Amino acid sequence: EEEGSMQVSSLNEVKIYSLSAGRSLPEWLSDRKKRALQKRDVDIQRRIELIQDFDMPTVSTNLKVSRDGQYIMAAGTYKPRVRCFDTYQLSMKFERCLDSEVVTFDILSDDYSKIVFLLCDRYVEFHSQHGRYYRTRIPKFGRDFSYHYPSCDLYFVGASSEVYRLNLEQGRYLNSLQTDASENHVCDVNYAHGLFATGTTEGKVECWDPRTRNRVGVLDCALSSITADKEVDGLPSISALKFDGALNMAVGTSTGQVLIYDLRSSNPLIVKDHQYGLPIKSIQFHNSLDLVISSDSRIIKLWNKDTGKIFTSMEPEHDINDVCIYPNSGMLFTANEAPKMNIYYIPVLGPAPKWCSFLDNLTEELEENPETTVYDDYKFVTRKDLENLGLTHLIGSPLLRAYMHGFFMDIRLYHKVKMMVNPFAYEEYRKEKIRQKIEETRAQRVQLKKLPKVNKELALKLIEEGEENLQSGKKKKQKKTPSILTDDRFKVMFENPDFQVDEKSEEFRLLNPLVSKISEKRKKKLKMLEQQESLREEEEEEPEGKPSDAESSESSDDEKSWVEEVRKQRRLLRQEEKVKRQERLKEDRQTVLKPQFFEIKAGEEFRSFKETAQRQKLMKKTLGDRLQLEEKVGALSVHDTTVGSKQVTFKLKKSEQQQKQQEAEHCHHQERRRLRRSASHLRSKRGRGRPFH
Repeated sequence: EEEGSMQVSSLNEVKIYSLSAGRSLPEWLSDRKKRALQKRDVDIQRRIELIQDFDMPTVSTNLKVSRDGQYIMAAGTYKPRVRCFDTYQLSMKFERCLDSEVVTFDILSDDYSKIVFLLCDRYVEFHSQHGRYYRTRIPKFGRDFSYHYPSCDLYFVGASSEVYRLNLEQGRYLNSLQTDASENHVCDVNYAHGLFATGTTEGKVECWDPRTRNRVGVLDCALSSITADKEVDGLPSISALKFDGALNMAVGTSTGQVLIYDLRSSNPLIVKDHQYGLPIKSIQFHNSLDLVISSDSRIIKLWNKDTGKIFTSMEPEHDINDVCIYPNSGMLFTANEAPKMNIYYIPVLGPAPKWCSFLDNLTEELEENPETTVYDDYKFVTRKDLENLGLTHLIGSPLLRAYMHGFFMDIRLYHKVKMMVNPFAYEEYRKEKIRQKIEETRAQRVQLKKLPKVNKELALKLIEEGEENLQSGKKKKQKKTPSILTDDRFKVMFENPDFQVDEKSEEFRLLNPLVSKISEKRKKKLKMLEQQESLREEEEEEPEGKPSDAESSESSDDEKSWVEEVRKQRRLLRQEEKVKRQERLKEDRQTVLKPQFFEIKAGEEFRSFKETAQRQKLMKKTLGDRLQLEEKVGALSVHDTTVGSKQVTFKLKKSEQQQKQQEAEHCHHQERRRLRRSASHLRSKRGRGRPFH
């Protein structure tokens, strides 16, 4: 019942259960609908959610497990935050937002009471149970840090050649360690003897003794990671570093190699290439099986640290930022470039943690089923499907949710409409299944020479060719090849009517010129076989078919050459085309075209023909003739200037509307002139008798 709750994959016979790749609800559903669906849907209720809300708003960057195994700390964005999950309660205990993104962090105590965060703005924050306790700043941007328990020193490495030391007992910075590198990327402390190691951007690992603060050794990992068959694109830098016990150390490079060293030797014991060319993000050790768990942004590989043989691998859907193994178990967590943080359970590596011990019993009952069903309650339909169902009027309504090139609709509505559109679909499906079952039972009986329902003549031709090959001696020399009739690849050709050969087509007649002659003999034999089959069905007996005398008779027409038959077929095709052409000409002659007349609106004159004729005559004349004609009309005048050039003056032709408007203005001025009265009899006192003008 729980098979849909896990996604199971297998590589090298190692089963990997993805506990976070279960069924998810559509994102466009409201919170109320999600809650209702969770209450109603049994599959969603049964899905495995180990830790509630085990995700980040956008991206998760780092994961750590406390030493007591009760708390899982995760850092992510956006907004920058850290979340603490309680495994005993299987839920989130608290969440704290930070001022900037977390580069890396570490848990100093057994629980979550002492945590150190290295932020991307050079700040170092110390958190206790209640929240942020203290913050300080380092001189350069930090990339990694390690804690030395015997001396209570924090070692910070970053975009500097110095390794900064912060003593937590005294609460002050100590003298830094001066390395030979321009920058340092990663660092680690060996908890067996306290050796401090830092990986540089030049591809070297420098080891320091914290007691004397002196460098005790340098490993050139960049030179050792380059093999004979590898192309060198640039100097590989150190991107990951991890100690294993007192003597072993694993180094990851930016070009995708993992090197296993014994501290007593400067040469690596083994070099493992991820083959992707991506920087190694994380390296973990699994001591019970002698495995190394290395990861880049694309893949997590588990391989033997002595031989380098691959044990298994995992490729998540999104890029990987960090990998964390739960201690003494087969469970591991991944921080990804996605909101959801993945949880994997590999029973071969170890048992399930005690807070989820039910996984051991559950995985024993599960069978491998890599395919997962998503969105079972919704059906995806295209616009063409909606047209066939008659539901195009629902586009834009809440019943259809637009998604990519189609829509999501409720599966119950889809089945209901499908039944209304084609109510007999189930009956047809049932009859087809019954017919297939009957055909399967008939196939188990003793078969006679029975022809298929589709392409009977082609099947008869193949049967005859097979019999002729058996009778001739050529069959002994040639290799035995299977017949098309018995080959499953061509089975649909004799079952589906869509594959019926069209013998009337032009291509068939040209490519198969002898079919017209041979088909007459086959049709006789086909008719005889059909009569035998009908008699057998009536009598419910199965007599053996006997060959007729028509099979032994041979026609003299079959001995004609293939070229003559092709020529004959071409002549027939030309005659048929000629007959068709004559029929089309006859139809065209019989059709009588009647002229169509159009009426002109009242008040308009039809003078387009006259104007176009005059315009065409004018365009045929030369430029000089057209200029002389314009001078006569008065619309154009040409004058000589004093400097010897020509000056042309022309008048634009006015349209009818402009001429009518000009005439109306002229009539108006004349009428005003007639009606205007003289004011000469009026005299002005101020102007001493001057009349008004």
